[in-house]
Amino acid sequence: MSTDSCPPLFGPAFDADPYPAFEWLRRNAPVTRVPLPGCEAWLVTRYEDAVEALTHPSLSKDPASGSPEWRAASLGLPLDHRPSLARHMINADGEDHSRLRRLVSATFTPRRMEGLRARAQEVTDGLLDRLDGDEADLVADLAYPLPITIICDLLGVPEEDRDAFHRLASVIDSAAASEVEQISLATDGLEKFLSDLVTLKRTRPGDDLLTELVRRSHRGEIHPDELTSTAFLLLIAGHETTVALIGNGLLALLRHPEQLAALRADFSLLPDVVDEMLRYDGPVRNATWRFPTEPVVIGGQRMLPGDPVLVSLLAANRDPSVFPDPDAFSPGRIGEPHLGFGRGPHYCIGAALAKVEAEVAIGSVLRRFPRLALATDPGELAWWPSAIMRGLFSLPVRLGG
Repeated sequence: MSTDSCPPLFGPAFDADPYPAFEWLRRNAPVTRVPLPGCEAWLVTRYEDAVEALTHPSLSKDPASGSPEWRAASLGLPLDHRPSLARHMINADGEDHSRLRRLVSATFTPRRMEGLRARAQEVTDGLLDRLDGDEADLVADLAYPLPITIICDLLGVPEEDRDAFHRLASVIDSAAASEVEQISLATDGLEKFLSDLVTLKRTRPGDDLLTELVRRSHRGEIHPDELTSTAFLLLIAGHETTVALIGNGLLALLRHPEQLAALRADFSLLPDVVDEMLRYDGPVRNATWRFPTEPVVIGGQRMLPGDPVLVSLLAANRDPSVFPDPDAFSPGRIGEPHLGFGRGPHYCIGAALAKVEAEVAIGSVLRRFPRLALATDPGELAWWPSAIMRGLFSLPVRLGG
């Protein structure tokens, strides 16, 4: 590969296969400034630098710490940083972050998430029972509805409201940053959806996480804006990572028949396979925004207060200095852990839930359809243009009877 210039970092070709560009950056410009609509951001691509950035005490997650140019560019989510949706744990530091995380952490312990395995299996079986004919779209038919159902169960979203949430969330998940009007309208819809849902929980409490957060709000433990923001975060982040993990993971298996055959022969390998899916082509392209609160040097580059920083988890997870033969799909790796769910205090709180859902979904599909095959050329697949997430719009397959 030529080292004269970096391959493009935007567009459909990059979305389909970002790894050649990331390889170039790791070798030639591991911490570099990249253009974005309205501003520039630092992009971190090597594993060692990524770990430092993800755990650095002077890199803030608070959007108020971002430069005026970044704030004016309407980046991040929600685009306007409205307090009713933006005051959640991902956008908080220090004690505020710890307090907000503690309010929900008991719900997402690995033990409790294992307790949801039977429910995930029930939902998965029902979704697969509905498949009619020899072809299916495993994103629309399985990867989307499974995690949405589970997170709506946890938060107590009424059955009759879930289709409306699904429609709004699908815009947030997969729209390009340039689709400002569509994202803004969907965000408006989600803000009203959550306001109405909180009002419902005040008058008709249930045995769910949102009802518990409403109770804590009454006791002054969480501000009303933090309550709706936390619900927004959990509903969006609580399903989109798993949607992408299931879709990306099934595609990786279908493109690696030797690993698919090994898994079919021994389903006890499934946890290791899902873990390698998270490294090989994980659902998070870049960790969410960070901003220095004082001058910071990472990878030899001096970052100034307010500079927006993106840490490329995809690039770090293919760093050959950490992962031998990094472009190989090789379950059962040993050594340093991947960064698919981040590192440090902002490590994904829903990681255990995503793994349970992915194991159930992928294992069920492979057991039920032993002749499963792609129904299109992989090069024809369309990928989300999101700056943060990496996922497929659809995954057409032949079920094989």
